[in-house]
Amino acid sequence: MADKSGIEWTDATWNPVTGCTKISPGCKNCYAERLAHRLQAMGTHRYRNAFKLTLQADQIELPLKWKQPRKIFVNSMSDLFHKDVPVEYIQKVFAVMQKARWHVFQILTKRADRVEKVVAQLPWPKNVWQGVSVENQAYVSRIEHLRNVPAAVRFVSVEPLIGPIQGLPLEGIHWVIVGGESGPNRRPIKEEWVLEIKDQCLKAGTGFFFKQWGGRTPKAGGRVLQGRVWDEMPSNLTLMPQYS
Repeated sequence: MADKSGIEWTDATWNPVTGCTKISPGCKNCYAERLAHRLQAMGTHRYRNAFKLTLQADQIELPLKWKQPRKIFVNSMSDLFHKDVPVEYIQKVFAVMQKARWHVFQILTKRADRVEKVVAQLPWPKNVWQGVSVENQAYVSRIEHLRNVPAAVRFVSVEPLIGPIQGLPLEGIHWVIVGGESGPNRRPIKEEWVLEIKDQCLKAGTGFFFKQWGGRTPKAGGRVLQGRVWDEMPSNLTLMPQYS
């Protein structure tokens, strides 16, 4: 069975890599780090190294066993484009995604510069979506790297949103996810920040997905923005490829 996801914009998670290192303010209260230490304390062998970057080679072919098409978040517990993940390993992950054409794979990274650096060494089948995380105005430049990636869907995750963001370069960007931070040390989110991004997406014709307000838990604050739930997805192609 797939690792079912509680994340609203995906169906399952797949972690051929676990562990990471912090590179920007959005990493400060990393949920994956907290979970990894909890799993280590529970004696889970896969997290014996806690949040130290670990290649989980035995997990690479896992999606090939999942016959029901689904959207799969790649490396919810890591970053596939971390500098310590060899490009040869990334190529193996991409080869599986290319073979498992009945799934949609959603990759998210903060290391957008490395994606652009290795982009020509990877296949980019239509079922692979590439995204970057942008937490405040200072990291909008990650989107410029993303725009040079030939993915069928390019998306931006603005989670946790920890400051206002204006002038998002949304040309060539198909989808934006916005969410507040959760956990014991969460930083506040302001409605005007969310509305500013929503308005930019509506003007650009980019799908807008509001994931959460955040709080003590991810679902504590709910998902309602101005009286409705925003669940927009990329509108320019079929979301779930079928068997051919």
